[in-house]
Parts: sequence; C-alpha cells; structure tokens
Amino acid sequence: MHLVDEADDIPVRSTPELIEYFSTAGKPAAQWRVGTEHELIGVIAETGEPPPYDGPHGIGALFDWFAKRGGTPVLERGHMIALSRADAQITIEPGGQFELAGRPVADDRDFVTDLSSYIAELGAASKELGLAWLCAGLRPFGTRDDIPWMPKQRYDVMRAYMPTVGTRGLDMMVRTATVQANLDFADEADAAAKMRCLYSITSLLTALWACSPIVDEKVSGFQSYRAWIWRDTDNARAGLVPFVFDRDDIFTAYTEWALDVPMYFVYRDGYVPVPAGMTFRTYLKNGWGGHQATRSDWAMHLSTLFPEGRLKKFIEVRGCDCGSLGMIAALSPLMRGLLYDRTALAAATALTATLSFAERQQLADDVPRQGLAARAGDHAVGDLAAELVAIATDGLSRVAPASVPLLAPVQEIAETRRTQADRMIEIWQANAGDRRALVAALAQPGLG
Repeated sequence: MHLVDEADDIPVRSTPELIEYFSTAGKPAAQWRVGTEHELIGVIAETGEPPPYDGPHGIGALFDWFAKRGGTPVLERGHMIALSRADAQITIEPGGQFELAGRPVADDRDFVTDLSSYIAELGAASKELGLAWLCAGLRPFGTRDDIPWMPKQRYDVMRAYMPTVGTRGLDMMVRTATVQANLDFADEADAAAKMRCLYSITSLLTALWACSPIVDEKVSGFQSYRAWIWRDTDNARAGLVPFVFDRDDIFTAYTEWALDVPMYFVYRDGYVPVPAGMTFRTYLKNGWGGHQATRSDWAMHLSTLFPEGRLKKFIEVRGCDCGSLGMIAALSPLMRGLLYDRTALAAATALTATLSFAERQQLADDVPRQGLAARAGDHAVGDLAAELVAIATDGLSRVAPASVPLLAPVQEIAETRRTQADRMIEIWQANAGDRRALVAALAQPGLG
C-alpha cells in the first residue's frame, strides 16, 4: 500500500528529475534488506461469508482491536484504513483482504519472528470477532458480487476505471491475495540485472506458489486463477514489460514506460480522478486542474503500476499467490538467494534465456492453468522450477546460510511437483465442497 506523503510536494518539471527518483535509491550491498508483504483472505468463521467493514465481524472492528494495542491509525473519511507500527504497516485491500507490510530485514529469521507475533495477534482478534483467514490466492467462496467493498477513496476511483481497460480488474481488486518480496539494488546496472532476472523467472515463481484453484466454489481447472485474472486486468500497466530484456538503462526505460501509462488520480487532501487517458507525460508537461506535477505525484503514479516486477525505490516481486505461513516466509529468502548472489542471479537468468518475448508472454498465459506442467520452450516448467529452487538454495547458502531452512516448503513443492493448489483441490473434493470444512483446513494456523 502507498501512504501519501504530502510533505514531498517538491515540483518536478523534467524527465531527468523523475529518473533521479530511482537513481538516488541505490544502497551498498552491506545495507541490502528484504521486505515481505502478504494479504490474507478473511471469512466469517461460521458461514464462510466475506466480512464487511462495519459491524461486529467487520474489518473496522479488527483495526480497532489492533489500534488499542499500539500503532498510529491512518484515517480516511472517518474510517481507519491502515495502522502504522514503526517500519511495518497493516492495511486493507478493496475486498477486505488484510495486509501486513513487514519491516525490511537483513535476517529473514527476523521476519519469521515478526510474522509469528502478528499471526498471534490476528488470531486472538479473530477469535473474539468470529473471523478466520484462508491460505489462498483467491477467495474460494461466493462470487465477486458477494464481497463488500472497503471504504477507501483510492479504490472508488479504481473501481470505476478498471472495467474500461480489462475484463477482470474488479476480480483482481476484491478477490485476490498475494505475497510479495521487496529487494534493494546498488545502482542502475544492478537494478537492470535484478529486473532481468526477475522477469526471466516470474512464471516459474507463479507455478511454485500457485494456490488459487477454487473459483465460485468450483474446481476451476486453474492452478493460479489469481495469475489468470492479472492477464486481463489492465495490460497497459500490468504483466511483462519487454524493455527489461534489452535495456541496461533501466531507470530511463522504466520512466519512459511509466510516463505513458494513464494516471488514475492525484492526491490533494483526497484522491482526485484525472481525465480518462491522461498520462503522466501530459501531466508533467501541462499540469492539470491547476495542479503541477510533484515528486509525491510521481511516487503515487508508480504505486498504481502493476507489472510482474515493479520498480520503485526498491524492486517488488509480484507474481505469487499468497498461501501457507511457510510459503509466505519462504519467498523473501528465495529471492535473497537469487538476487543478492551474483552467481545465482546469472544462473537463474540463464534458465529461460533462449525464450523470445512472445514465448514469455505465452508462458505467462499457460502457467496460470497448467502450473508446473506447462512448457517453456523445450523444457517443462516443473524441471525449470526445480533448478530455480536449487540455484536459490545455493545462492542463499553463500549470502545468508542461516535462512536456508526457511526454503523447505518450496523445496518440497519443487521436488514432489505437488503444489498448494493441488492440496486445496484434494481438500475441497474430499469434503464435497463444504465451506466449514474448507475453512478449517485452509485457515492459517491459529486463525481458524
């Protein structure tokens, strides 16, 4: 989630100033950390229904519970929409998905400690409020129309915009849940290499973390329906971007791309929608509505872009379904092993180096349905994914050997080729689609 910093209202007038946003963010390797964000899908424990914002089972009541135990509330139109706790934040997504953006850590075991503390709190709150939280990348119960929208201005604008640019944007907003890793870079060359690696392997990550096969209370035939939703959400701002494979000036290339993506809004004491189709390039040149572009506007615009790998003042890994606590904890060390070790980074990039961009697009279309059974050129995705996990394990053993045990859940998936989605289908079918049984089976430990 992006919380607006209105104090950062320094005007920007040129493309070089926008590029500087990235170029000033580099850090020496000794200061590199990794942050993890994850979203959990809430249900009312007795019924499986999605919780509203208001009421005794509501997300508002959940925020109040947390706020009483510390943190700085973020209010919007009288509703708490986030809670800041030092370097961590608790936020909501449009359909009430509850998100923890954990503090960046140098030691992945510190995140596990933070996650355990958060889960203990969330479990205690949820027991009082009659809620449960599912380890899934998509809400399996009910339809999109059953889900209450959260009272947040930003989402009001996006809700109106999404149906104009794709067929699945509203499903993305209210039904899906992801786990993301955020990583540092040293300079432009390092950022370019890391982005190229990430885009080379993003479909392999999607296959390994697949955990959204149940849609509208039916087995959908997909391993990651969440990933399929993203394939037609808003292709001007989501999916794969080709320049990462042939541009080393990644800060310039990403800026040029972002300049031509239509804006959603500007923030001036609230979210103000801009005219349909207005790009940041036009806004930078001409202003709009008496407003001129600021550094905060640029940061806000960057937060509304949704490619598989997002560049801000760090690199976001965005291609994975949320799932079990073990898989939530495994993503950051896996990416640390891949992107913070030069040998592993080169080996991971090489796994799909022979694919054309069109073949990468086809792979991104195939993996949501076929998962590890999909093919990437002459190779099975399952074989490449197993190699990827081995490369990550090797890299992590050099840069953070104490974190290697955290890879166990993804190592098991790579070895057995049995995903979280496969297990979810088995549970669903074994219980004849009974909601309570699935809630009991899929709820995060301590959260059911």
